[in-house]
Amino acid sequence: MLADLQSLIELQDLDLTAERLRRRIADFPASQEAIDRRVEDLTTAVASIKERMNTSQTARREIEKELAVVQGRLSKYKDQLMEVKTNKEYHAMQTEIGTAEQLVRQHEDRLLDRMEEAETQAAELKAAEAALKSGQAQATRERQDLEADRTAADHELTRTASERAAIAGRITPHALALFEHVSKHRRGLAMSEARDGHCMQCHVRLRPQVYNDVRRNESLIQCESCSRILYFVPAPTADAQPSTANAPAGEAGS
Repeated sequence: MLADLQSLIELQDLDLTAERLRRRIADFPASQEAIDRRVEDLTTAVASIKERMNTSQTARREIEKELAVVQGRLSKYKDQLMEVKTNKEYHAMQTEIGTAEQLVRQHEDRLLDRMEEAETQAAELKAAEAALKSGQAQATRERQDLEADRTAADHELTRTASERAAIAGRITPHALALFEHVSKHRRGLAMSEARDGHCMQCHVRLRPQVYNDVRRNESLIQCESCSRILYFVPAPTADAQPSTANAPAGEAGS
């Protein structure tokens, strides 16, 4: 195989690897935000329950105050009952006492509802705080893993760039310029395997003579449809070593 052609195939593989790494690195902020949002949602859930508990406790204290007022009034009516002198006054006082006792029962029922509500909210708060603690611990682990992945990706991208520079340095200027030009106009894919008479990137059938020339891997030949540089991967044979010309990951269409 032509040395430039082999080097360009390797360069394409490195460019695809670098692009995958760059996309991966670009996704890290979104992953970090997703972790932060999850913890924020758990924190908000705890705060919401506490706010409802505070509202319920405030309402409970108001009920207790109202109950104390009604109980004081009821006690006063009962004391006054002993001092009435006529049946009319007695019946009137009994009516006031009955009304006050009814209000006491109503306030006590409301107070009981608030107490039951407080028990439910306390259980909800306990569960929410446990979920928050667990979520924070998980978020910490995920952030650590994310940072490790980011560091590894950065190092791999640096290594890939260094290896690319080394390979590019041994390619002839004309071949490298052609590769860079096609890559720029073909979304980073300058190379294409020729197989079964077709360009495997744009899937256009090659002219027989062009395909035969490509099969020799002795020169830089471009696809007449998509302009990508073509190469051929010979079929492995029983007594032949596997070819080092591996096809770069392709994309559909031209």
